[in-house]
Amino acid sequence: MPDALLTLAGVHTHIGQYHILQGVDFGVPRGGVTVLLGRNGAGKTTTMRTIMGLNPPSRGQITFDGATISGLTPHAIARSGVAYVPEQMGVFADLTVAENMTLAALAGPPDTARLEWIFSFFPALKKFWRSPAGVLSGGQKQMLAIARAVIEPRALLLIDEPTKGIAPAIIDNMIGAFEELKQQATTILLVEQNFHFASSLGDTVAVMDDGRIVHAGSMAALATDTTLQSRLLGLSLDAHG
Repeated sequence: MPDALLTLAGVHTHIGQYHILQGVDFGVPRGGVTVLLGRNGAGKTTTMRTIMGLNPPSRGQITFDGATISGLTPHAIARSGVAYVPEQMGVFADLTVAENMTLAALAGPPDTARLEWIFSFFPALKKFWRSPAGVLSGGQKQMLAIARAVIEPRALLLIDEPTKGIAPAIIDNMIGAFEELKQQATTILLVEQNFHFASSLGDTVAVMDDGRIVHAGSMAALATDTTLQSRLLGLSLDAHG
């Protein structure tokens, strides 16, 4: 894929005795949203963790912006311009929302204009700015985790199930935020079970099953082909959002 910002080629990942990724091949085009779909246990989260260096690949190559990142530490991968929002959210409950955001800003204090942009989509973060993150609801913690990842411009965002536990009204805000990130030339790789959200945002899609990519193509084509959806994904997706 000549315009890919991120490519995985023949990537295998073992976790203990388990062979989770079994030759994963796909590319993430620059400047768009690629959605990684698949049944539970297909290997989607392991793929994200492998890209980020948290579960290093046992074989294969991962390339980001022309440089090989497989084998680098998570810290080095983050410094190269990759941000990761795990499914478990990864916020510091004992720190305030403000402190969580400050820690995420690698280049110094958070930019005021950038913060106001984030607050426009996630106003609860402004309301609880001086409160410990532990008092936030699950959905609000998810907002904070995403806000931490975008507090500074990043070339690539890896986001694992951002809508999990989020109210429908907030999901619409999140779609708007991600659309604006796309316009700012941010590339996003998204794991998502909410098919409305995935199809609203996705430009391209890769479908996993049993640790391999079994389909890749345009999201628009998959979104209009219910037979293909059923064959690839069964009933695992929430088609209604």
